[in-house]
Amino acid sequence: MDMTWSDTDIAFRDEVREFLDANLTPDLRAAGRLRTSVYADHEASMKWQAILHARGWAAPAWPVEYGGCDWTQTQHYIFSRESVLAGAPALSPMGIRMVSHAIMAFGTPEQKDHFLPGILDGSVFFCQGYSEPESGSDLASLSMAAVSDGDDLVVTGSKIWTTHAAEANWIFCLVRTSRQERKQQGITFLLIDMNSPGIEVQPLVMASGEQIQAQVFFDGVRVPKANVLGAIDDGWTVAKYLLIFERGGGAVAPALQVNCENIADRAATVTGPSGGPLIDEPAFAAKLADARVRAKILEVLEYRALAAMSSGGDAGSVASMLKILGTELSQRITEIDLEAAGPHGRVYQPHAAVPGGPIAQYRPPADGYVSGEDWQAVSPLHYLNDRAGSIYAGSNEIQRNILAKAALGLG
Repeated sequence: MDMTWSDTDIAFRDEVREFLDANLTPDLRAAGRLRTSVYADHEASMKWQAILHARGWAAPAWPVEYGGCDWTQTQHYIFSRESVLAGAPALSPMGIRMVSHAIMAFGTPEQKDHFLPGILDGSVFFCQGYSEPESGSDLASLSMAAVSDGDDLVVTGSKIWTTHAAEANWIFCLVRTSRQERKQQGITFLLIDMNSPGIEVQPLVMASGEQIQAQVFFDGVRVPKANVLGAIDDGWTVAKYLLIFERGGGAVAPALQVNCENIADRAATVTGPSGGPLIDEPAFAAKLADARVRAKILEVLEYRALAAMSSGGDAGSVASMLKILGTELSQRITEIDLEAAGPHGRVYQPHAAVPGGPIAQYRPPADGYVSGEDWQAVSPLHYLNDRAGSIYAGSNEIQRNILAKAALGLG
């Protein structure tokens, strides 16, 4: 794989930098730099998506005929890295990175015409209805029922850990439409309007104090069968396809590399145990160097997966490997960042951050005082939120089981 940038790639990088410089306002940069999880502030994210959409860059990984960009893999990497370097807020992945691809692959012409343009311009904002109180990583054990009644399915049950459910106007759900021999059978992939009667959203307070996720209750919600994606009782096929994009469809290495560089800069400004800069402490420097090497390795692996997908294949079990490596490395980097934050990182001061959701039961100081630098205040929140990384999108234990079977032939 040739990773040398061509003159065309360098020109593209300069074009991206010029665009970012011209369009990233100070508040948008702050929303990217001071975010506390993988999710940016909702309003900032949607504002940035509108700017990208106007430029034609909101969903560069989509096929061109649906509004994507005819970029090389190197250009995708350049855009991702330059966006992180410039402090751009992240876009919500549920629509653009996830369900959109399932709609393209399994949707009817009417579904594509209705949902894809809205996902691009932000008027259709999806959340994901997968996990249930008794069904997490063992997703096929889900029980939320959808009973046929004429042209509708009547949905009753609940979903949990639903990110941005309070902001979403649509949810894509896996529902149980029949009981068959295998638990993967009898599941249907359903698109549900969040404004439908019978839906209630109850926020969940995370360890960081943020209300990014929620439990969603469905009480006799009527959903047209025209909103089924794929075939009734065959939703597991759609879900497996979508999980490729959730677990390995995007590049996370550029952001992790930038995080490492930021930590190096920060560690040069704080004092280590020996009295000199923390970055000069051998033990700390070794931890950071290890993270940098692992981030580079992850970048190469992501390129291999993206190259396979761009040539008509899919990431397969590699998506599970990338999910494990990416989330565990991200957790490790937040640990190093928290170490660099030092005593200031022990203070709970979310008012210094731009969180991904409301902060529950917190009164910031009247004068807005922040102990230490803003990054030191953000570090503990990011650390707490990142603990979930090895659980969501299928726990890393589940991913290792997938790799054992698919790559090693075990089990």
